[in-house]
Amino acid sequence: MSGIGGALWSSLPVPALLLDENNTISESNTAAENFLNLSQRALLGGPVWDKLRVDAPLEEALARVRRDQSPLFINDVDVGSGARIPVQCQIQIAPLIDRPTQILVLISPHEIAGRLGRKHSVTTAAKSAIGMAEMLAHEIKNPLAGITGAAQLLSMNLSNEDQELTDLIVGESRRIVKLLEQVEQFGNLLPPDRKPVNIHDVLDRARRSALVGFAPCMTIIEDYDPSLPQTLCDSDQLLQVFLNLLKNATQAAGSAGGTIRIRTYYDQALRLRRKDGNSMQLPLQVEIIDDGPGLPPEIAAEIFEPFVSGRENGTGLGLALVSKIIADHDGWIAVESAPGRTSFRVSLPIAPPKTEES
Repeated sequence: MSGIGGALWSSLPVPALLLDENNTISESNTAAENFLNLSQRALLGGPVWDKLRVDAPLEEALARVRRDQSPLFINDVDVGSGARIPVQCQIQIAPLIDRPTQILVLISPHEIAGRLGRKHSVTTAAKSAIGMAEMLAHEIKNPLAGITGAAQLLSMNLSNEDQELTDLIVGESRRIVKLLEQVEQFGNLLPPDRKPVNIHDVLDRARRSALVGFAPCMTIIEDYDPSLPQTLCDSDQLLQVFLNLLKNATQAAGSAGGTIRIRTYYDQALRLRRKDGNSMQLPLQVEIIDDGPGLPPEIAAEIFEPFVSGRENGTGLGLALVSKIIADHDGWIAVESAPGRTSFRVSLPIAPPKTEES
């Protein structure tokens, strides 16, 4: 690839595609050909969605990157081709600085082959870690309760200086219990009980809970499209999603406070491409937008993975739980972040007419 540097392009360890202004593949590297099991001749010259099977609204993502001239990360989506069984990947989409109409697409499979041919799945490893934590949670919580009680008894006969140590024991024990409860919640989430719901009712509950709870210092602006149809969801689980997103935005703002905008709108063009090649329409859009400092660049691409957190003492389970709930609702979640503006966007299907009438 002479335009970017042939040696550098060919040596990229991850599959990479370059798209022209019509989203036609104009360049592919060796890793892309190997990953998709397609030759360069088969890849070049055709629309990218004719060559890739992506479990995400790729057309809409490309349009946003080209429009905003900023990168976009799509996490935990299945990517394959007609000659390749889909595997879970992370996709990074970015415009070229010197050629804004051209788009670079990087595909990072979660499965990484080791030197001896051993494969390791990041997602599987995370699930195994959570499963182990669930198994140990009850056993750990019981002795922790004993430790906490013993420390509280000891503190009754200690000096103020020594009480600081027992207070530390009690505080850290409670923090560990809280972490274990979050792990249990992540693993024990029941399948959604989906019914037709007005999304604005759920958002209003989340907004009011946030303002009287963890976000009294924040200004929350409603920017709603009142004509939106109902979605098919578990309202309690979706409430949990929006509370998590609002809490993240509040924590990003810090003690100084800030502004959160909740925006809803209808996007008929947004479709999710399924593993079988068919697409599913996700027209109902909810954006939670804050004016905080933005996500740390080093974790932005993995923000929905379990145990990934940008905060000190953060568990990294809140957004992983959000991602799981949205996936269980056949929806899609994405994030765009820069200093001064972070937007989490949730895309959901609408309730079928027959269900709404019943």
